[in-house]
Amino acid sequence: MPKGYWIVHVTVTNPEQYAEYVRLDTPVVESFGGKFLVRGGRNETPEAPQKDRHVVIEFPDYDTALACYRSEGYQQAAKIRMAHSQSDIVIIEGQP
Repeated sequence: MPKGYWIVHVTVTNPEQYAEYVRLDTPVVESFGGKFLVRGGRNETPEAPQKDRHVVIEFPDYDTALACYRSEGYQQAAKIRMAHSQSDIVIIEGQP
């Protein structure tokens, strides 16, 4: 079964408050079997302007990735992310 992924692009506008999002989202993601493959780090965007920070999270499958995003725990954390950053999330199924 193909894995599921979150691909996240973020520009943090309030680092102190955004840290609370990271504190809350990590245990939720991990409780759904999510594994952070990329969480920040050096990057270059040679072809188009992008957000400052990039995150890739792997889940056991696409349905689990969706369930995590839709969960009450993650939605509570997401309110903080949305208030203190500009961000885009894509939830995608990997290759079989």
